[in-house]
Amino acid sequence: MNAIAKAIDAINEAFGRVIAPLIAIITLIVLYDIASRFLFGRPSDWAFDVTKMLFGAHFMLMAAYGLRHHAHVEVDVLKRLLSRKKQAVFEVLGYLIFFVPFIWMLITLGWSFFERSWSRSETTYGMVAIPVYPIKGVIVVAAVLILLQAIAIVLRAIMQLREETSA
Repeated sequence: MNAIAKAIDAINEAFGRVIAPLIAIITLIVLYDIASRFLFGRPSDWAFDVTKMLFGAHFMLMAAYGLRHHAHVEVDVLKRLLSRKKQAVFEVLGYLIFFVPFIWMLITLGWSFFERSWSRSETTYGMVAIPVYPIKGVIVVAAVLILLQAIAIVLRAIMQLREETSA
């Protein structure tokens, strides 16, 4: 189980380290848009849509990395008062009760959003029609990465419970 959790951590760590620096590209596009507004008196036709979509994709793809590094909202105030065994039980139950329905919904609805967008060749409105389906595909990819990281967390909690039981 530990090997599986470590492999999942390695996947999300590598993916996060590749995706994180791409915020610089988004920043450059925003700066270009600001400069074109300032220098030419009008924004570019594409920069706003591109930055919106890229930032959304960046945010979604970094969610699993954030979960891996415990940079997510959690009820630590209550959890820290519990023993390690109770913390592990709390974690397993929390993921089963709250996480599983949410991730199921995210994967199934995300897939249907992507599929519909792909079949209709959905694009943004305006003069520059930017395809939308790649961003909707990111919803599914991000959900799978988050699911994998949740599996690693639950596996660690189960290992913690086994250690506590055998001790």
